[in-house]
Amino acid sequence: MLLITTLSVQYYLNLQRQNENAKQLERQEQAFLAGIALGFNSLTSEDRLRDFVKREGQPFYDKRTTERIADILVINSKWQVNDSLSDDYLPTQDESGKTKYLNLKDLTNLPPLMEGRDRLGDDIDNFPNAGTTGIHATDGESHAIPIETSEGRWYVMVILKKDNTASLFRAAQPLFYTLAILLLSIIVTIILVWRFTRPISDLSKAARRVALGELDFRLSYDDRNDEIGHLTRQFNVMTGELEKNRDLQKQLQEAEKSAVVGRLASAIAHEIRNPLNYINLSLDHLRKKFAPEDAEKQANFRKLTAQLKVEVDRINRQVSDFLRYSRPVKLDLRPIEIRGVIEDSLRIVEPQASEMSINISFVQREKIPLVVGDAEVLRSVFNNLFLNAVQSMEGSGGNLSVIIFEDEGFVAVEIKDSGVGIPKENLEKIFQPYFSTKETGTGLGLAIVKKVVEDHSGEISIDTSVGEGTTISVRLPVSGASEGIENSENETGTETSPGEDGTGDAGLENNE
Repeated sequence: MLLITTLSVQYYLNLQRQNENAKQLERQEQAFLAGIALGFNSLTSEDRLRDFVKREGQPFYDKRTTERIADILVINSKWQVNDSLSDDYLPTQDESGKTKYLNLKDLTNLPPLMEGRDRLGDDIDNFPNAGTTGIHATDGESHAIPIETSEGRWYVMVILKKDNTASLFRAAQPLFYTLAILLLSIIVTIILVWRFTRPISDLSKAARRVALGELDFRLSYDDRNDEIGHLTRQFNVMTGELEKNRDLQKQLQEAEKSAVVGRLASAIAHEIRNPLNYINLSLDHLRKKFAPEDAEKQANFRKLTAQLKVEVDRINRQVSDFLRYSRPVKLDLRPIEIRGVIEDSLRIVEPQASEMSINISFVQREKIPLVVGDAEVLRSVFNNLFLNAVQSMEGSGGNLSVIIFEDEGFVAVEIKDSGVGIPKENLEKIFQPYFSTKETGTGLGLAIVKKVVEDHSGEISIDTSVGEGTTISVRLPVSGASEGIENSENETGTETSPGEDGTGDAGLENNE
């Protein structure tokens, strides 16, 4: 298109230039012929040229002619100026009345003579402006026409003005247009190259990002109708399929893990739980029948057997976690009061919290509706969350607060601790199975919590800050049959603190 445009413009400019040259030549010929006619008229009449051109009705010297004719000289056979349009070259009379002519050779400021020796012969030597072509070209040009008369050969010299239309700008006009078209071509080429190379560069960067695993990245050129748009759409489809395949692979890996865990859990439940029950019963028998009579030894004996029972209970919980995560949970959903479930779970962590100097506060808004859930399963959820909160404050003590309130069709339970917090790099993995920062953890606790909450059509979220603590929010749907339970007119606070005897057997105090 640029080539066709360039050739078309050049053709148009050349055609226009030819037309201008033809018009210029026509004006020059008309002026030249008018000058010759005026010169002949001077030879055949007694009127001077200057008087003739002023005569009304004369057809030779009009506006178009005056634009080109600078002067007309009639030269007699003696090479004298016999007549002229200019007063400077006209013959004069001296005091005696004798006519005095100006010699042609005395005229040194004439424009160059265009005719050569081949046209004028030896007479050319009498023209002072002969052979000066190009010297005064900017001043115009001269043409000499020989005329044979009874008095010998005369000459009519027509002096033409410079053609003002043939300026340098007009002569270079095609070059300017060519440069303008070339500049336009460069600009259009840059735009076209940028329009195609920029998306290709972005596509190359996108391919590198996808290769690094960023499969959710999409290019934004799919609205174009050219090859780039088609390529972008195919690229986005490809990355979409890769993302789906990655998700399917993750699901497949999770399914494989669940299958392995299911088989392992079944074996563990059968092979480990029976010995654990026997060990637990044996420990109880030992504490009752074989306790030493010495008080100091008896305390040490009870401490060791209690630690053994704790370890047995820990192993039993891990087995239960495997079973709970690997098998679908059968929920007995019914309207329940969430406060009672939370109080039961808090009692489990009270002794450990008392030993670690952790203050527990329980705040409930004045009216909390019933929720839809399985009380036993939810109790295990809050057991896990409270234990994690207490363990995050191990060695430093702190505060554990639980707040219950209604939130747009849900009952929200916020569990806030002042523990170490969760690092940002671990926050996305916290609910993934088998991820744990504890040396003895299975990594199934929070994964089970999330699964149970979602099975209850609820939501769970975490807000944490390293060194300041963690807030976990659990939202459970409200039961439609619930009328709500009003505890008091004002906000109710429940605070648990260690008992005076240091055993941690502190009860729940209701404070209004």
